[in-house]
Amino acid sequence: MSLTWRLALRDLKAGGRGLWLLALCLFLGTAALAGIGSLSASILGALDEQSHVMLGGDLELRVSQRLATVEEAAALAQAGTVSETVRMRAMAQPVGQGAPVLVTLKAVDDAWPLVGRFALASGARTSRPHGLEAAIAPALADRMGLHVGDTLRIGAARLAIVGFVANEPDKLGEGFSLGPLVLVDKAGLDATGLVQPGSLFESRYRLRLPSGADANRMGGAFVRRFPDAGWTAHTPEGAAGNLRQGIAQLGQFLLLVGLAALAIAGVGVGSGVSGYLASKTRIVATLKVLGARSGTIAAMFLIELGLVAGGGIAAGLVLGALVPAIVAAVAGDVLPVPPRLGVYPEPLLVAAGLGLLVALLFALPALARARSVPAATLLRDALARAARPSVMVLTAMAALLLCLVALAVLTASDRAIALGFVGSTSVLILGLWLIGLLLRLLLARLPKPRRPLLRLALTNLHRPGAPTDRLVVALGLGFSLFVALAIIDTSLTSEMQGAAPAKAPRFFAIDLQPEDAARFRTAVDRAAPGATIEAVPSLRGAIVALKGQRVADMKTLPDGAWILKGDRTITWSATLPPRNTVTAGRWWPADYRGAPLVSLEDKAAQTLGLHIGDTITVSVLGVDVPARIAALRKVDWGGLGLNFALVFSPGYIEEAPHGLLASVYAPPGRDGAIARSVADALPSVSMIRTGELIGTISDLLGHIAVAIRAAAAVTVAAGIVVLIGTVTASAQARRYDIAILKLLGARRRQLLLGQAIEYALLATLLAIVALAVGSAGGWYVVTHVFALPWAPDWRIVTTTLAVSILATLGIGLAASLSTLSARPSATLRSG
Repeated sequence: MSLTWRLALRDLKAGGRGLWLLALCLFLGTAALAGIGSLSASILGALDEQSHVMLGGDLELRVSQRLATVEEAAALAQAGTVSETVRMRAMAQPVGQGAPVLVTLKAVDDAWPLVGRFALASGARTSRPHGLEAAIAPALADRMGLHVGDTLRIGAARLAIVGFVANEPDKLGEGFSLGPLVLVDKAGLDATGLVQPGSLFESRYRLRLPSGADANRMGGAFVRRFPDAGWTAHTPEGAAGNLRQGIAQLGQFLLLVGLAALAIAGVGVGSGVSGYLASKTRIVATLKVLGARSGTIAAMFLIELGLVAGGGIAAGLVLGALVPAIVAAVAGDVLPVPPRLGVYPEPLLVAAGLGLLVALLFALPALARARSVPAATLLRDALARAARPSVMVLTAMAALLLCLVALAVLTASDRAIALGFVGSTSVLILGLWLIGLLLRLLLARLPKPRRPLLRLALTNLHRPGAPTDRLVVALGLGFSLFVALAIIDTSLTSEMQGAAPAKAPRFFAIDLQPEDAARFRTAVDRAAPGATIEAVPSLRGAIVALKGQRVADMKTLPDGAWILKGDRTITWSATLPPRNTVTAGRWWPADYRGAPLVSLEDKAAQTLGLHIGDTITVSVLGVDVPARIAALRKVDWGGLGLNFALVFSPGYIEEAPHGLLASVYAPPGRDGAIARSVADALPSVSMIRTGELIGTISDLLGHIAVAIRAAAAVTVAAGIVVLIGTVTASAQARRYDIAILKLLGARRRQLLLGQAIEYALLATLLAIVALAVGSAGGWYVVTHVFALPWAPDWRIVTTTLAVSILATLGIGLAASLSTLSARPSATLRSG
């Protein structure tokens, strides 16, 4: 081993620069995986660290559209220290001039917050609002031009602004919010008069439990004690659950992008190692003539590859570990929570393991070929046919591939998606390799073209030693990835830009009381004559049983069962609502007044395994309402009109206290006038602008798009590096051909044109393959991972592909310039 190490170090010192492609590819692939994993772990770690603060206590119990009864409040007080908050949407308008703005109104008691610290910015008049006082979010102050001491009208109350909120400890645990925060106490909420029968609000009761108490057990016991009251229990482990799920899903997708970068890097590793070891053919033959054994030679090159690969992987791990700090410094304001900075061993170890397995898997064939070089190569042509891989080499490669798949799948948060991705990538690489082999066989059997340049280009693709198979894999993977990323990016952009349909309403009105419907219509007509109003009754309810089985008793919920998570807005209608189509069953007669019937959105029914005639039970204001499914509907959610997953038949459900939901269709230029008119006539009605809703969604999609582009940039960089390295290696492999052709009278321009034809033919063929493969991959990600409409901009997609082809052509020709410039005599002497 001492001799082997000396030989390896000497050879690496003398010619190790040939392994730059190996080091750079592993650096990029490992850095992408380690960085994405570390960033995801740091954000989830921060959420775990602040889970009690985000929840607001050790246990939270929620109920919609009502406060706790005396008996329920007593049970809560008996369990621990209690804090009560009420959260709802409202319209806020500065006293004097100014248009009303949708806000999130949050009322707290004196015990809030149980955990964490609430703080107002410097300049506040008091530490927290009391009575007819309010603290507002800085964003609301900036939007409305408000200052401390100004007066804000919400409902029937005029609230004096005492300060701007600097820290709201349970903000992330509150969930999705359409408007900026206005914080009041319970007396301030009562003064607004917004809490009325049918108003949409949510009551939350946070508890600080005695030491050693089991929050899950106590929450479950409370819900079971009041089974029909509509309570839901939440613990710190589930705080900001939607945010956690979103970060985990995005992290999973970005890890798949990182795996794609590593797969492309693996192709680069294979190309780099093959080119490097091919240049060592005469050295290997010389060592064998001097008595070196094949095992010694294999160990020597394995040491070289291990040192270079280890350096590339280590550098990638260092950069990956620094990614959370870099992202926090550059884009910390965009993140939902500041990352918990630190070193996270698990993603680093996974990235290192995957990088090492990829390096071994793709380097093994070239290493086996170098080991089997005969000593007689010194006396024969360097382009002698290479030996086929032995059974032992193929077995070792299969074992490495299984280890690679197992590590990638077992460490993924969604193993099914990871397995599908790794499997499809493996199939794609194998398919591209077979395409390369078939292409060589086909070109070798085709009639020879008469034109010399075309014959030269085709011969270069199938001649002995031609790297066509490696070029096909590298270019095919790169082009497919570029197409998929272009489709994903343009679909996200299309969703952001076209999220508001042309026929979407201008406003949604909530907390509208049935007796105020006429005044609401008058107010809208006064501001926008001819406006169309669509109003339906609404209230909140939660599905508590399916086919007689309580949801609370189910051990696991079906995947995608969003309709079972929390309360839903429900309505009733004698006729089929607009933008709905019955797909199964029949709608009830317009005069139906029998036992409750319900119509369910068809996809939700499919997820829950429900059919016509099955029963569900919905808890409405603490009362269980069993209903039989009479019809399933397809709902056009994209129209942004009033749509509901649950629609009841009229009759029994109408007896519940309820409000109205209304959508207003009006000319775009009348938004401000409508908002002011409704606020003057009905201060308790909240008007949600469609543009604000779309803007919130667009901002979220924009952040996702930025994250995808950042991760994709590493993958694209890996693809470009692999492309350069592969083309460079192929150019070096044909230097003898170029020298001979020059001696026979070929001009540099002719040789360059022949190579241009060669790369153009190869790139055009692979562009067709990449368009099909990349479109399929992009479609799956857009429709299944992000659940968005598949709306690629084919102009951008084809432009991306065309630029990739031109880049391939340019890189190939640029890599050939040094070879074309070399003198034939020097090339032949160096061989």
